[in-house]
Amino acid sequence: MSDPTRIVADADVLAADLCCGGPAREALDSVRAHSWLTLVASEALLDDAQAAIENLADEALASDWRDRIDRTVERVDHPAGDHPGLASAYHGEAAHLLTFEETLASAKTGLSLQPHAQLSVRSPTAFVAVFDPAPLYEASHDSTYPGPDTDPRS
Repeated sequence: MSDPTRIVADADVLAADLCCGGPAREALDSVRAHSWLTLVASEALLDDAQAAIENLADEALASDWRDRIDRTVERVDHPAGDHPGLASAYHGEAAHLLTFEETLASAKTGLSLQPHAQLSVRSPTAFVAVFDPAPLYEASHDSTYPGPDTDPRS
C-alpha cells in the first residue's frame, strides 16, 4: 500500500535540484518544507544522483551533497538491476515519483504500474502544479494544516 506522504525523487531530479534549481528545486523544497513528508531513496538511486552531480559540477560538491542527503532521506533496499526510482518507490511504499524521464511519466507506464503499486509518476513541474499539502496533512493527521514547518534550505 502506498503512502501519499512518501515521495521519491529520481536521480535526475535530485541532481537538478542541487545544480540547476528550477522546477526540481521547487518540487523538493515543497517536500523539505514539511517534516511529515518523507523523501525515500535506495543506495542505487543516491549513487546515480551523486554520479550525475559529479558530471554536472565536481566530486567535492557531489560528496558534500551525499553527506547531507544521507542524513535526511529514508533508505530502502531493492533488488539489483531494478530501475532505482521505480524500485525505491515500490519498496518504500511511496505514492509519488518525481522524474524528468518522459517514458516513466507516460500513460502507458502508468497503466502498467497500476496492478503493482498506486504510484503517481510526474515531472517536477507537474508535481508542483497539483501538490497541495493542506488536504494531504488533514487526511493523515487529526488536526488542521499548520503550514510549512521546516526551512527547506537548512
